[in-house]
Amino acid sequence: MAAAGDGPWLDDAAGRLVRPFTVSNGRTEPSIALDLMSQVMATGVTPLGYLGPEHAQALDLCRAPVSVAEVAAQLGLPAVVGKVLLSDLVDCGALTTKPPAYHHTPTDRSLLEAVLDGLRRQL
Repeated sequence: MAAAGDGPWLDDAAGRLVRPFTVSNGRTEPSIALDLMSQVMATGVTPLGYLGPEHAQALDLCRAPVSVAEVAAQLGLPAVVGKVLLSDLVDCGALTTKPPAYHHTPTDRSLLEAVLDGLRRQL
């Protein structure tokens, strides 16, 4: 079992011992709109004040452009919690964000058919 000061509290059998929403102090709404495919990247600015260890881990993951979804997955947190952490870092100037570049409209028939074909091949 990991010691209390060794990053996220983990137990080999139980997994994370701290509920994900305690990481964001119970907040479920990010302060800025972030799409899961938005790209985030560290600016090099050091955040002022105390941020939790998950904030530091998220900032470390953002040394190169990375999607919001990837950061949440790497942290092992629900996407909404990842968005809250990342929005905190954007608010303090430590991260910059770029909206996703969509090449297709969400209702593009050829895209939807390609997804459906891929799903069928998986079954």
